[in-house]
Amino acid sequence: MPDNLISIAFFFQTLRITIPYLLPSLGATFSEKGGVVNIALEGILLISAFFTTVGTFYYNNIFIGVIFGVAAGTVVALIHAITTVTFKANQIVSGIALNLLALGLTKFFCKIIFNSSSNSERIPGIESVQLPLIGNPFILLCIILLILSQIVIFKTKFGLRLRAVGENPAAADSLGINVNRIRYAGVLISGILASLGGCWLAFDQHSFTDGMSAGRGYIALAAMIIGKWNPYKAAVACLVFGFAESFSIEFQNTVIPTQFIQMLPYVLTIIVLAGFIGRATPPAADGIPYEKN
Repeated sequence: MPDNLISIAFFFQTLRITIPYLLPSLGATFSEKGGVVNIALEGILLISAFFTTVGTFYYNNIFIGVIFGVAAGTVVALIHAITTVTFKANQIVSGIALNLLALGLTKFFCKIIFNSSSNSERIPGIESVQLPLIGNPFILLCIILLILSQIVIFKTKFGLRLRAVGENPAAADSLGINVNRIRYAGVLISGILASLGGCWLAFDQHSFTDGMSAGRGYIALAAMIIGKWNPYKAAVACLVFGFAESFSIEFQNTVIPTQFIQMLPYVLTIIVLAGFIGRATPPAADGIPYEKN
């Protein structure tokens, strides 16, 4: 195959791998701009991937599969919002608990529905829906959502209120902004976006596999931090992680030990975080429950 075709194939493979990092990273930006840390992104990815598989398998329709996946992931986000915003629970603990719950639930229901706790039956992929030039419609969706996220957060009234609640909820409350409502909206938007990432995982692998999120939710959070809570910068960080994973796939059959190649994306995450975490300043009220006086 000519070198230019190899480069094009590698580029599109990188974009494909970046999708399940970018979508939850955009979601995390909405949630944390409003002051709620959403570590449950990992669980949302897993739950949405499972229910996307179930919906697609039973109805043989990828669009119904997306509806199943987004609905299920949004329910997980709603539980996180109720726990952290309404009941003021620790946001990290809530997120980790939901991640563990998702891991157990998907394994349990996978055994019941597909008679296997490790993987499902094969489902159709997204190949049936192709677009000119880019081919994969999820790539276009990511571009649109990326632009919309930047506009909504920094150019709209809702975005201004979201940022105000994340920086100083007491001041926002004094101006008549409903802090809890805005935080709920941020968390639910994060759930919807992360759920789309889970849908893509299911379609990309043509099935559900136990633990298939494989830490992508956590890496998406890291990308958001590296991008300093800015969608465009987070997208660049996601592309770096996508490139690292794509690179590791390309070099798996070389003299370099497979274990070393497979750990590259995670090592890169640690290195980049170590270099950027000290310089990234989160919203002032991020992770802090709001108690109205």
